[in-house]
Amino acid sequence: MSYKRLTPCIFIDRGKAVKWFDDRNVVSDDVVGLAKKYCERGADELIVFDLSNSDEEHDESIDLMKKINRVISIPMTAGGNIRRAEDVKKILYAGAKRAMLNFSKKLSLDLIEEVSKRFGKERIAVSLNDFDALFKQQHLLEEYSSELIFMHRLDLNSVMNVTSIPCVVVTDTMDESEILRILKSDGVKGVSGMFISSADMDFNRFKEICADAGIQMTSFESLMDFSEFKLNSDGLIPVIVQDYKTNEVLMMAYMNEEAFEHTVKTGRMTYFSRSRQSQWVKGETSGHFQYVKSLTIDCDKDTLLAKVEQVGAACHTGNRSCFYTTIVGADYDAKNPLQVFESVYDTIVDRRLHPKEGSYTNYLFDKGIDKILKKVGEEATEIVIAAKNPNPEEIKYEICDFLYHAMVLMVERGVTWEDITSELADR
Repeated sequence: MSYKRLTPCIFIDRGKAVKWFDDRNVVSDDVVGLAKKYCERGADELIVFDLSNSDEEHDESIDLMKKINRVISIPMTAGGNIRRAEDVKKILYAGAKRAMLNFSKKLSLDLIEEVSKRFGKERIAVSLNDFDALFKQQHLLEEYSSELIFMHRLDLNSVMNVTSIPCVVVTDTMDESEILRILKSDGVKGVSGMFISSADMDFNRFKEICADAGIQMTSFESLMDFSEFKLNSDGLIPVIVQDYKTNEVLMMAYMNEEAFEHTVKTGRMTYFSRSRQSQWVKGETSGHFQYVKSLTIDCDKDTLLAKVEQVGAACHTGNRSCFYTTIVGADYDAKNPLQVFESVYDTIVDRRLHPKEGSYTNYLFDKGIDKILKKVGEEATEIVIAAKNPNPEEIKYEICDFLYHAMVLMVERGVTWEDITSELADR
């Protein structure tokens, strides 16, 4: 039995979330906040429809997609107003896992081969309004797409006889039994639409309803029972928490069985507070949630290692990690590339906030954006020239110069290394 997903959808019209394709009543002025709420309540994926007609509104929607991607930890599929390959590129670079082509438009039929070959078929989804389009364009769909999104209820059994491509059904039904029927169909990987996108939808609770109906939902599943762990004298197991991207150790806490089960069920790190003698979800108060990427147990089965996606700071002091106080030795020789970049970046930020006489960095900020851009361009050219020299030392020197000036530009424009690494990871 395959795992099924609950996938809310957001329709963007003039910068706001509206109810449906043909119902432009505003359901939320805060599109990004709505996406974040869906993620925090246990949604598995998100579909974003751009209902714009102009290039200007389309770019505004793309910008919202970028902002959405920064606050959610679930995959996003997005589409709408795609007229050229460049639009697909913009959507993918905004952080979408897949760009969605509308096969009710001939332009999409002409475009799919080009964008599939350019970006990979795994990055392309197709929306279909009727069974006829599926039957007629089966060869294109099979060769150039990896997901189908049906925009209304169809005879799903007939669909499965035509194609094996996983599909998501977007439906306007508010009938719970109909949603369950759709999810039970073999070829359906998820369901979306009005019911799933309800403002009060509790995805974790609805997954329990689905499970009771015999539908296996996407969730973490532990290969070991809590009873197999070796607990301390308080009946708890310690948990070391690590950033899944950088391997930075963020914090250490404890779990009892209830906290462990809640973590596995919701995908958000949950602990047991020894001081309060109660369960707590990390980030419930601060918004600094930890989304589970993996849980591993050590050889003695008495300590868990959690690799997480950390939102904001892990420490209640506001520091990224709880382990920020060095008591023996020093960390000045650390060579973690991201830490080095962030250290230089932080120094540049400090120079801007606290100008220092004679500082070259302050000179660049004082001269303004045109001077900074001129230096970035010059240093990029120096790299090209150095690359013609067989001595690699010269290339290293010029690249360092370029990266420094690029970081000055980043600070000037409010771009962080987290923004850059997130963008690279999404690509």
